[in-house]
Amino acid sequence: MSSTIRGTWNDDPAHFMPRPSRRNFVHVGAVGAMGLTLDGLLRNEARAVDSVGGRPSKEGKAKSLIHIYLPGGMAHQDSFDPKPLAPVEYRGEVGYINTKVEGVQLGEYFKQTAQIMDKITICRAMTHGEAAHERGTHNMFTGYRPSPALVFPSMGSIVSHEFGPRNNLPPYVCVPSMPTNFAGSGYLSSAYAPFSLGSDPANGNFTVQDLNLPGDVDVKRFSARRSMLDAVNDHFAAKEKADGLEAMDTFYQRAYGLISSQKAREAFNINAEPAALRDEYGRNAAGQRMLLARRLVASGVRLVSLTYGGWDMHTGIKGGMAGQAPVLDQAFAALIRDLDRSGHLDSTMVMISSEFGRTPKINATAGRDHWPKVFSIVLAGGGVKKGYVHGKSDPTATEPEDDALSVEDMAMTVYNQMGIDGDKRLVSPGNRPIDIVHDGKVVKEILA
Repeated sequence: MSSTIRGTWNDDPAHFMPRPSRRNFVHVGAVGAMGLTLDGLLRNEARAVDSVGGRPSKEGKAKSLIHIYLPGGMAHQDSFDPKPLAPVEYRGEVGYINTKVEGVQLGEYFKQTAQIMDKITICRAMTHGEAAHERGTHNMFTGYRPSPALVFPSMGSIVSHEFGPRNNLPPYVCVPSMPTNFAGSGYLSSAYAPFSLGSDPANGNFTVQDLNLPGDVDVKRFSARRSMLDAVNDHFAAKEKADGLEAMDTFYQRAYGLISSQKAREAFNINAEPAALRDEYGRNAAGQRMLLARRLVASGVRLVSLTYGGWDMHTGIKGGMAGQAPVLDQAFAALIRDLDRSGHLDSTMVMISSEFGRTPKINATAGRDHWPKVFSIVLAGGGVKKGYVHGKSDPTATEPEDDALSVEDMAMTVYNQMGIDGDKRLVSPGNRPIDIVHDGKVVKEILA
């Protein structure tokens, strides 16, 4: 079995961070059947980290987080922050609707979200200074501006590092796959990277790769192979103390826990959900991804990051929104109602974000371009206020007018609700202490 090590280059090749592929770590069925080629796998230079100061993490009000990421940059004016009184060249062709909260409007394609507005918070003055997709994405996944000197860990990897697995399930899962290298473990050990499904739960034949043994490997043979692996690990551990070994062992132990536990495997079985509930979410990518995310956090996954759609609408934005927003609207509203009915909304935080917003003025091709100065995110559950709008953009949605929300403050507030002290410091390569969040504060106005 060959091994391929993938990585991410930043501006300085000296800081190349090798990235093991999902198959390197989690293709356990193949490992059980074919043994290991440790020579390739053990070249991974995952970094060990310790903490320096700060409060130890203890589960907060939000036991889990579902992060719904909309890649490309969703237009805030056409979704969560419409400007019906602005001149037409600013407000665009997308209309608006009223919500259950008096005085709060949404874009016309968010009819179902309007009906659950009393259960969510919209932050309308999110802001940063990065107009490039990659850099904006980095901000929203890590809480940090990109640096040429260091690859920062995603919020999911921080949660994985601070809490570890629950109920034999990976603490951090990406649906359907890791959308960007910035969703990875950065300077943390590769043991804290996400588990990616490898296929879309909206597919009729959806199965999660690597959760079942190959057909010619029975439980007895599987157990024997595991014992052999333990012996090999012990041998290498006695020879050297590289974090690569520690990361390998962590990954394999968690993977064995997955495929040996029927309860853990069942968490991924979206087909066990009632047909009526699947219909409520929508039999499409947005609906089934959000339903699986709900199933995973209910089973013990701590953070699920899912992506939906493509929102980089430089041309024909009305048609683009009409094609994608209603599906998102249905799925998100169903997720909030489902969590609320089951009693899990208070312990599950849900966040909708995008890398930035879009320009105040409609451009010459009836679209909007990149705009990081102000945009919107949505929060719900996990101790967040209900029926609340935090912050305000100016009359043309050009910049924040009240209560601007920085990336650092957003990250600090999310970590706080999960029980993580954002002021805590981790030790990066070279024994350099790095804040989990640098210069952020908890925005108490958002919290119930």
